[in-house]
Amino acid sequence: MSEVPPVPDDPIVEEVRAAVDRLHLGERYRALDRQPEFPRTEFRALGEAHLLGLHTPSRFGGRGLPLPRVAVALFHLAYGGGTTFAKLALQPEFSSVLAEHGSDELVDRWFRPMVRGELLVGNHLTEPGAGSDAAAIATTATVDGDAFLLEGTKSEAAFALDADAAIVFARVARETPDAGITAVLVPQGLPGVDRALGAGDLGERWQRRGSITYHQVRVPRDHCLGAEGSGFDYVRSELTRERALLAAIYLGVARASWDETVRYVGERRAFDRPLATQEGVAFPLVEDGAHLSATWLYVRDTLERLERGESVDGAAALAKWMASEVALRTLDHAIQFHGGRGYSRALPHEQRWRDVRSGPIAHGPSEIMHLVAARRLWRRNPPPGTGTERP
Repeated sequence: MSEVPPVPDDPIVEEVRAAVDRLHLGERYRALDRQPEFPRTEFRALGEAHLLGLHTPSRFGGRGLPLPRVAVALFHLAYGGGTTFAKLALQPEFSSVLAEHGSDELVDRWFRPMVRGELLVGNHLTEPGAGSDAAAIATTATVDGDAFLLEGTKSEAAFALDADAAIVFARVARETPDAGITAVLVPQGLPGVDRALGAGDLGERWQRRGSITYHQVRVPRDHCLGAEGSGFDYVRSELTRERALLAAIYLGVARASWDETVRYVGERRAFDRPLATQEGVAFPLVEDGAHLSATWLYVRDTLERLERGESVDGAAALAKWMASEVALRTLDHAIQFHGGRGYSRALPHEQRWRDVRSGPIAHGPSEIMHLVAARRLWRRNPPPGTGTERP
């Protein structure tokens, strides 16, 4: 079966592989699961290697690579370094609202240093009563002269204790369900910011998620990102790109376990013959390989269309859903076919499974991915009798 993604001649592949080896990212990936911390040393090293902000335009300090090439880089980062370092490479893209809508001063103070790996900017969107329904955000930003007074609680926030600043989504007005949601950059050292770790996660423990409560935090009004009341629109467009790129990460992690399992079952003997000759083992692995390849082609096509400026909200949602499902099934087979050791912490498959398990939840759960895709489908093909059919 051909290499996935089938672009080994792309120079970004060797660049990523060299960084993985030089920084021992595979070993650090395992260690961060056992002793969770934010890997600032590696984050800075990724910045120095120009592997942060791969898609970020060069005017903001990034490399400005086209999205399909970014996906190739993320795939190989995930293949060698798990979800940890691939997602860190995406952190500037996760915070693109700051680059695209922040003032020059904010970009110079916070975004460019993040691309260099010097500072970390998080995102605070989810609340105890507003997860998938982001329009239900209750955190308020009350205008008080030249400042906002921020009041409310954010939950399930990555880097709860580690972020130097965060993009906080808060409600300024309540005329319509989402018109008042505004994005504000909030330095996390301001008075009134109360940060607490959560109970601990199943996987991706290095993110150290937790809750952040804002008690009348005074934030300069010039820290508003873009127009007041437009934050919801900004995050919608950002999520489309994120979802398609996250799919490449999940596929990279799963491909690593698939390759390792294929080698193992070819060497491991049971009942006087290699496991690979057992149909109950061989057939699922063949199917997993085909599904990984097919999903990669779908992801690549989605990113190529997005790069051309096409609307791909539904396709990106399905790419994330498919990649999550295929990756989890592949990783489950890797655990199963390695037997007792596969179920133990001696091998990386169980950690990869736990980390990828966030895929059907984070950045929009799978149920919402289906809803997004369905809405796009029937927007293009309205049911007969609605009066909105295409001629």
